[in-house]
Amino acid sequence: MFAQLSAIATGGALGAVSRFAVSTGVYRLLGREFPWGTLAVNVGGSLLMGALFVLFFERSVASAEWRSAILVGFLGAFTTFSTFSLETLALVEQGAAGRALLNVGVSVLLCLGACWLGMIAARAL
Repeated sequence: MFAQLSAIATGGALGAVSRFAVSTGVYRLLGREFPWGTLAVNVGGSLLMGALFVLFFERSVASAEWRSAILVGFLGAFTTFSTFSLETLALVEQGAAGRALLNVGVSVLLCLGACWLGMIAARAL
């Protein structure tokens, strides 16, 4: 149990740092008028989640510790649904309800689509 918890903690630390690096880079490129950084992290994380789920559970290519480190730790810290929620509500409070709805719709569709594509890609390997 300690090994699995340590793996999750390590993965979480790496995921959080990666989330910051990716979202900051995206915001530098595209600006902050829309939560592009959070969207990029959530779509990328969803793609990885789909692909790694297939590899880890359908093909059993990783130990329980590695699965926990990557899926629970890294991707749990990398994807940012709580940040997505806060940024969406901030848009509403700023009077940008249209952009808030756009963020919800685009995030849900792209993240579900990315997860599905990740699963398809992993199954094709």
